[in-house]
Amino acid sequence: MKTNLKLIINNKFDTDNKKNFFEKKELKIILNLYAKMVSEGSWKDYGLSISTKQVGFSVFKNAADNEMYKICKNFKPNNKYFKYVITDSKGIIYKNSDNLENLLNNTNWKKLHK
Repeated sequence: MKTNLKLIINNKFDTDNKKNFFEKKELKIILNLYAKMVSEGSWKDYGLSISTKQVGFSVFKNAADNEMYKICKNFKPNNKYFKYVITDSKGIIYKNSDNLENLLNNTNWKKLHK
């Protein structure tokens, strides 16, 4: 099997595309929570979804199950308090905030679990 790889040197980083994903600090906060919940045995797997409107970090109890929660960052929310949201698998919003760290730290994950 042949794989084509391309080496890009001195690539100008597009600052507009930077906003279409979690920033490094945001991803660190989410992954720290994920590590904590995995060590407790509550979460087993995760997935990322990216669209032009939002990026989402989905959490799974088992790899074969549907997502339990999705931590989303909306790029252009209608209300600043909907920049970060926690939804269930059907898209119903559990909590929302304009600050990711506060949102995740002030969520009782055991109560959210069905």
